[in-house]
Amino acid sequence: MMYSAVVKGYNVVSLKDIPVIMQQRLTKEQAWQKIKHYCAYQERSHYEAKQKLYSFGLYKNEVEDLLSKLIEEDYLNEERFAEQFAGGKFRMKHWGKIKITYELKQKQVSAYNIRRALQSIADADYIATLQKLAEAKWQQLRGEQYIARQAKATSYLLQKGFESPLVQKTIQQLKSKDAV
Repeated sequence: MMYSAVVKGYNVVSLKDIPVIMQQRLTKEQAWQKIKHYCAYQERSHYEAKQKLYSFGLYKNEVEDLLSKLIEEDYLNEERFAEQFAGGKFRMKHWGKIKITYELKQKQVSAYNIRRALQSIADADYIATLQKLAEAKWQQLRGEQYIARQAKATSYLLQKGFESPLVQKTIQQLKSKDAV
């Protein structure tokens, strides 16, 4: 059951609609306990931690203080976050380097840390994953017309975030296997 209330002339339907200022604002100490748990549970980017702190209703100087404290106490480490994010997305979701780079940029990770994270992915594993995905998609599209099969397989691999020259080379290898 939804309850509505009138707040300063506005009809408010739920607590989500009440501005943060009107909701209970956490103290700096309460926010510190919550953000420590948030960052200890899983690696977070500086951007994610900052957004979470602002969601607690803290002011800019409090957010900056707590971010500094998180970094000092090693709850936040952007390089470690980037490497774990890149490795996890590559191993679990089979994302290519382009998609990983894009997602890390969305999380406002520095270019240096993005490069370091991508270097942590072994080239042999990267190529093997690309080939495995390409072969599986190629087999899945066996009933398609030749051009459509090639276009769909290429599109799929590009959506996964693999580089165009690598995708083209892999598709060429699959075509040559079919010709034999």
